Amino acid sequence: MGPVSLLIARLYGPRGWMTLAAFALALFVVFPLCNLAIPEGNPLHLSAYWVSLVGKIMCYAIVALAMDLAWGYAGILSLGHGLFFALGGYAFGMYLMRQIGSDGQYKANMPDFMVFLDWKEFPWAWWNSDQFWWCALLVVLVPGLLAFVFGFFAFRSRIKGVYFSIITQALTYAAMLLFFRNATGFGGNNGFTDFKRILDIPVAIPSTRMALFAITAATLIGSLLLGRYIVTSKFGRILAAIRDAESRVMFCGYNPVHYKLAIWTFSAVLCGIAGALYVPQVGIINPSEMSPANSIEIAIWVAVGGRGTLVGAIVGAGLVNGAKSYFTQAFPEYWLYVLGLIFILVTLFMPKGVVGLWSQWKNRSA
Repeated sequence: MGPVSLLIARLYGPRGWMTLAAFALALFVVFPLCNLAIPEGNPLHLSAYWVSLVGKIMCYAIVALAMDLAWGYAGILSLGHGLFFALGGYAFGMYLMRQIGSDGQYKANMPDFMVFLDWKEFPWAWWNSDQFWWCALLVVLVPGLLAFVFGFFAFRSRIKGVYFSIITQALTYAAMLLFFRNATGFGGNNGFTDFKRILDIPVAIPSTRMALFAITAATLIGSLLLGRYIVTSKFGRILAAIRDAESRVMFCGYNPVHYKLAIWTFSAVLCGIAGALYVPQVGIINPSEMSPANSIEIAIWVAVGGRGTLVGAIVGAGLVNGAKSYFTQAFPEYWLYVLGLIFILVTLFMPKGVVGLWSQWKNRSA
């Protein structure tokens, strides 16, 4: 076997690759055919609602996977990943707002909220925001730089455990309060919405929605493969050692700060990319995405699916958000109780999550 074949075999076994292939087939073939080729009224037709919903859940799955890389493999429990997700969304949202042009309510070449506030020019943060490449770069740089600077000082000061979690929660809460202010220049509590075009192509047409869906699916699969490669490499084994016994790793001559900072920054960048993919599909981004409750919910996704498995994070994000979509429509007043009950049941009876429960059942039946 060649080196590429050995690498592929090491990432996943035959069953794993077959499952991943079936998943890709459903996303890249079945979904587009059911949405674009099968006419409305046919029982097999997939509506725009389902395309947007599954696309949104896949964005959340990327965030859960990013969280699992930091928490499941390096022991870094973050309660602020919603901040990185929202920053990526805002960075790309600026470009989408500039693409509206003069099609807004006030028929001006500035976003409606700026015209309403009687702003005469764009704030400094909006510099070059009419360029796709620049905003795409900001999607990666803004969450990455913030995570790098914050992580550098936190990890160097050996802040970890519950103290690190509390600080990340305080950071995202402070950012949420900042973005709620109209003077910040990001739309205040309404945020960005009413998007018209992306790369001069209408956002609302079915082909654009499906293209965004396919890009999100490719990003999710690519993130899973890259994450799997990381955790099975020497770097990943050192991360696991840091998670289990950081002091022993230091005595072996490794500097945990470098490894924790690298995976923490990479995790933040993945969240930013997920946020950028989320915004054009959902059609809105506002400071509520930065709320501490959202970041806590991300940790619940990972716990439900199975911490330290990557696939479990994706499964958990899908299960919890699927249940959320149902309960917030059918029984909206009971959703938070259901979410709390799910977390309690998983903690008590499924400490390894849904994926771990499946593995236990397979071992017993074998």
